[in-house]
Amino acid sequence: MQDGYNRVIDYIRISVTDRCNLRCVYCMSQEGVETYPEGHLLSHDELVTVVTAAAALGVNKVRITGGEPLARPGLTALVESIKKIPGIENLSLTTNGVLLEKYASELAACGLDRVNVSLDSMKAARYAEITRGGDILKVFKGIEAAERAGLTPVKINMVPVRGLNDDEIEDFARLTLTEPKNIRFIEFMPFGKGTQWSRHRCVGSQEMRERVEAIAPMEPVKLRKYGPARYYRFRGAPGVIGFISAVTHHFCGECNRLRLTSDGKLRPCLYSESEIDLRGPLRNGADTQEIMRLLRLAVEVKPEGHRLTENAAPPSDKKPMSKIGG
Repeated sequence: MQDGYNRVIDYIRISVTDRCNLRCVYCMSQEGVETYPEGHLLSHDELVTVVTAAAALGVNKVRITGGEPLARPGLTALVESIKKIPGIENLSLTTNGVLLEKYASELAACGLDRVNVSLDSMKAARYAEITRGGDILKVFKGIEAAERAGLTPVKINMVPVRGLNDDEIEDFARLTLTEPKNIRFIEFMPFGKGTQWSRHRCVGSQEMRERVEAIAPMEPVKLRKYGPARYYRFRGAPGVIGFISAVTHHFCGECNRLRLTSDGKLRPCLYSESEIDLRGPLRNGADTQEIMRLLRLAVEVKPEGHRLTENAAPPSDKKPMSKIGG
């Protein structure tokens, strides 16, 4: 599939749940968010139908997200079903890592290729503060289990928030000096009320990079053709460092993806409220051909870029990231 701006769309991110076992301060309010009733979530078979249709149109990469996807019952069976779909070459998952130790080996056996783990501090007390009660030891054990299972490279995602954890940027970067770690710094994005976002608290990727380069010289690294991160490594280091600048320097010109929310809404753009309903058609008997038509429609209306700027403020009615799919 190719959109109106000559971008080839070959990647779909699928949220399998809006529920999460953490309450990260940059993602949701302390009270959490109201979750969808179970019947609103797409079923195993409905998700497989969507991916089958997408694969028939040239999509070869799938990422499973949430909420916390490992909190969804039967996830390993879903992973196995998706990986068996002809055309799907790369299947990955984004997780907070809390349940990863339990499921890593089974996920690998079912065909999962790799995982991204969200980790915003390496300090136990601070991690518990950011996540409102999370146990960092469980995450460390989950990362180790994923590496043993071959779900590599394990990409560690950190969202620096000024005054909260941005003093750890250099510590995360130093991990790559001696270990083959893949560390990615993601700008704090404005999503939904109660997430404590402000322009001042968003640390731009340029500032991050300057702070990291103060440790030692870096050189650019090309890991793949498409993707939002710009990668570098310290000269001679085994690990790599990525910067994702969704706020200050958007990467819309290379966007190759669609997003499917857990309640079955297809979003051509992360930061647009435009959605195409797939749940209704699926439950009214839509076959693969009809879902293919709706996928093509989503590609046709995909905007050239989002309107998020570094001066943006989060609209009070904007969906939280847990409902869109991280």
